[in-house]
Order: sequence, then C-alpha cells, then structure tokens
Amino acid sequence: MEKKMKHLEYIQAVITRMNANSFMLKGWTVTLVVALFALDISKTSVSFIKISFLPAILFWVLDGYFLYQERLFRDLYDEVRNKDESQVDFSMKRASNIWKFIDAALSKTLTLFYGVLIITITFILCRGGF
Repeated sequence: MEKKMKHLEYIQAVITRMNANSFMLKGWTVTLVVALFALDISKTSVSFIKISFLPAILFWVLDGYFLYQERLFRDLYDEVRNKDESQVDFSMKRASNIWKFIDAALSKTLTLFYGVLIITITFILCRGGF
C-alpha cells in the first residue's frame, strides 16, 4: 500500500502545481491588462487598449493548457487509485488529446473569466478609450 500512496502523492503534487499556476496566471492577466489601460491614458500614438487583447487571449490559451493538464492528472489519479499495489509503476505519462484541450480551454470558468475580460476590453475600445 505504501507504493500506491507515494504515487498518489506525486500525482496530487502535480495537480496542486497546475492549480497554483492557473491562479497566478489569472492575476498576471488582470495586472497586465490594467497596466496597458494605464499606459493608454498617456494618449501616445500607440493604442495600448488594442494591445491588451494579446495577453488576454494568450493567457486564456495557457490557462486552458494548465486546466487540461490538471484534468489529465486527475484521471491518472483515479487510475492509480483503482490499481492493485503490484500494478503501481510510478508512471506519469498521459495521452494527449486536442479535443480535451479545447474542452478545458472553453470550460465555464475560463470562458467566464476571460470572456468578461475581453468584453470589457472591447467595451472600452468601442467607447474610444479613457
């Protein structure tokens, strides 16, 4: 039982890291977008509001990747949990699937967070900035 518990601990550590990365990414996204809004107030020739779409979309994709990986490791956790002690091999390999990645990136939580952010950017851009 000791091997199985150790393997589950390794998997849980990866899941926790993915979750922490996702949380930090959301913070960085808001920080960068607000910083670009602040730069736009200076009324330079460059529209920083338009540029703020870039980090919002790129971080959405990256956050989707972290959620996708977290889901894969949760599946692995369930597999290991149901194995016999003699079958535990400490493997951390997961099969990739583009459709599962798309499903994770378009999950309700990510779509709500990044969707509201992109709608806000669009609203401010349509209003002509600050």
